[in-house]
Amino acid sequence: MAAALALGRRTRGRTAPNPNVGCVIVGDGRVVGRGWTQPGGRPHAEAVALAEAGEAARGATAYVTLEPCAHASPRGPACADLLIAAGVARVVAGLRDPDPRTNGAGLARLAATGAAVVAGVEAEAAERSMAGFLTRRALGRPHVTLKLATSLNGCIALASGESRWITGPEARAHAHLERARHEAILVGRGTREADAPKLDVRLAGLEERSPLRIVLTGHPHPSPLRVSPSPEGRGKGPAASGGGKGEGEWVYIAAPSAIATLPNTDHLLIEGGARAAAAFLAADLVDRLLLYRAPVIIGGGLPSIASIGMTTLSEAHGRWRRVDRRTLGSDTLEVYQRTRNED
Repeated sequence: MAAALALGRRTRGRTAPNPNVGCVIVGDGRVVGRGWTQPGGRPHAEAVALAEAGEAARGATAYVTLEPCAHASPRGPACADLLIAAGVARVVAGLRDPDPRTNGAGLARLAATGAAVVAGVEAEAAERSMAGFLTRRALGRPHVTLKLATSLNGCIALASGESRWITGPEARAHAHLERARHEAILVGRGTREADAPKLDVRLAGLEERSPLRIVLTGHPHPSPLRVSPSPEGRGKGPAASGGGKGEGEWVYIAAPSAIATLPNTDHLLIEGGARAAAAFLAADLVDRLLLYRAPVIIGGGLPSIASIGMTTLSEAHGRWRRVDRRTLGSDTLEVYQRTRNED
């Protein structure tokens, strides 16, 4: 299942509105097929893995991060039916599919034909892997990650506003990889005007995965989404074209709640600044924190987050759980997950 989860992460941020699923098929003690959901959501992971396995899938075990779908689509057959036709003897799933068109029906259909089925294997890791799809299904909005790159004492810049570079090249490369895993990236209006950030992916081979660029304006507007080209831009614009990532174009939203209307966006990355971060935290719309910390101390610097309206320390406790920690060059990355189910 760990291998299937790793495969599924390959297209995180590219499969919306479908989940980024991974699948590994094992027969006679060896891997005979591997697959992951392709960009745009089709083919599904199981279809790709079965195509690679061929006849070796008969009698094999399929490890899939999400329950095989049970509903037919104009874009392809149901994966439960594909597994049955291939003669797979056992299916191990990370999670049941919350889509009401499947939600248990895929595993039930497989079991009805005599296949052994198991669900809930590496469930927590599967939830993190497909957090965008699951959040959209449960809450009707993208899964939101807030990225902060700070000094040891929590500053994002000198008092003058200088911020390049607090973290080193390894941390910055990891941050670009995170950009590639999100359909959209957001900054506040102040950051947009002061820094004119490109917000693209500058990793060799992943440049085409630069996310849709969003600005939080804080100003009411009749439409929840506006598209505006920057001076270097060209093309029709992402919102008008159904979520494409046009070069040089920005989508403007007036309030954090407007992220629910973003087209084809299941993963949103917030990169700056302090007021935008505070707005999303105050609205309780942040699901994950990426905290990059450099071994520097900045006296009198700019804080990473503005006030979020808390009046007592008790309000701050119990909200975040660390799920990862790693060293990136001279910097440290900590990843925290919002513990909503424990509120």
